[in-house]
Amino acid sequence: MQQKALTDYIFTSESVSEGHPDKICDRISDTILDLYLEADPYSRVACETFVTTDCVVIGGETRGPESVTKDKIEEAARQAIKKVGYEQEGFNWKTADIDVKLHKQSVDIAQGVDEGTGVDKDEGAGDQGIMFGYACKETEALMPAPLYYSHLILRKLAEARHAGKIKGIEPDSKSQVTMEYKNDKPVGVRSVVVSTQHAEELSHDDVKNIVIPIIKESLPDGWMPPEEELYINPTGRFVIGGPVGDAGLTGRKIIVDTYGGAAPHGGGAFSGKDPTKVDRSAAYIARYLAKNIVAAGYADGCTIQLAYAIGVSKPISVYLNTHGTGTAPEGKIVEALQQLVDLRPRGIREHLQLNKPIYEPSSAYGHFGRTPTAEGHFSWEKTDLVDDLQRIIG
Repeated sequence: MQQKALTDYIFTSESVSEGHPDKICDRISDTILDLYLEADPYSRVACETFVTTDCVVIGGETRGPESVTKDKIEEAARQAIKKVGYEQEGFNWKTADIDVKLHKQSVDIAQGVDEGTGVDKDEGAGDQGIMFGYACKETEALMPAPLYYSHLILRKLAEARHAGKIKGIEPDSKSQVTMEYKNDKPVGVRSVVVSTQHAEELSHDDVKNIVIPIIKESLPDGWMPPEEELYINPTGRFVIGGPVGDAGLTGRKIIVDTYGGAAPHGGGAFSGKDPTKVDRSAAYIARYLAKNIVAAGYADGCTIQLAYAIGVSKPISVYLNTHGTGTAPEGKIVEALQQLVDLRPRGIREHLQLNKPIYEPSSAYGHFGRTPTAEGHFSWEKTDLVDDLQRIIG
C-alpha cells in the first residue's frame, strides 16, 4: 500500500551573508565574470576563487579580450572585497595578497560550444549535467519560506551595517530559520539562529539587542518565535571571522544559492560561470519556467529538471512535477513550455539576455526570489510567460 505523503512537519533552511568566506569567493568570481562580459558579451569564463588569511587566489579558464589584464582583475577583486566591508586585521581589501592564475579556455571545450564546430554544429552545452528549477506559493517571491526569511534577515542586517545604523557588527554572518508546516503550508516560525561576527567591545547581550529587532522586522506578523527559541551567537562570542576564521571557496553554498533544501539541486555551482555553462543558465531557465507555471495558476508547487550533454545543443530530457497540485496535465504544460522557450543554450541565453555584466548581485542572498531590474539583473525572475501559458493551455 502506498504511504500517504507527510503534510504536517518541521523544515529548516539556512543562509550565509556576503561576508561569509565562501560568499566572498562567489562575489569575486562573479565580479570578474562581469568584468569580462562588459569588455565582450561573448567572453567565456569559468572562474574560481579561494580565500584565507590575507590571501586571495583566483584560477580557472577564460576566453576574452586582452584588455582584461591581470591588473584589472586584481583591482576588481579588491573592490569586491571593499564592497563587502573587509578592512580589518587579517583580511583587508587594500593589503590582501591577490594571486591571479587564470588561463585560456581549453580548445576541446570550446569546439563543443562554438557554433559551427564540434560534432553538433549548433552551439552546444558547455558541460553535461542536470539542473533543477523550483517555485511554490509559500511567499510572494514564489520561494520556500524558510530560505526566503533566512536570506531576508541577513540582507537587513547587512543593509543596516552598510548604512551605519548599527555599530560593531562585522561582515561574516549566518542565519537559520525553522518553520512549522500544516497541510503542506507554513504556519509559523519555530526557531531562528543567527551567528554574526562582531567587534571585541560588543558583549553577547549587545549583539542580541542588535539582531533580535532585525529578526522581528523580517518575519511576518505573529510569526516571531519565543525568546528561548532565538539562538543569537550560540557560542557566546564571534570576534574572529571571515577568511581569518575559515577559508572560503567559490561554489560551496549551492543549497543556499537555490532553494534551501526544499527542492533538488543538480550539483553544479553558478558563480564565476558565463552563460554557455548550463550549470548556471539552465538552472536559471528552469527556475523561470517553474515560476511562470506557479504564477499562471497551474500548480501550487512545481519542480523542473533539465539534462544536457557537453557539446550537444538540445536538452537530453525535460521533466516536470507539480507534486499533486497541478490544474492541467503535466505533459500539456511541458509542450506549452517548449513552444514558448527554446531550451538550447543559445536560446536560453538570448531569451533571458544573459550575455550582460549582471551577475555580481546574485553572489549573495540567493540567485532566486529576487527582483528583476531594468538593467537585466535577475531576468529569470520575470513572470512574462503567464498570458501565453494560459492562452496555450487554457
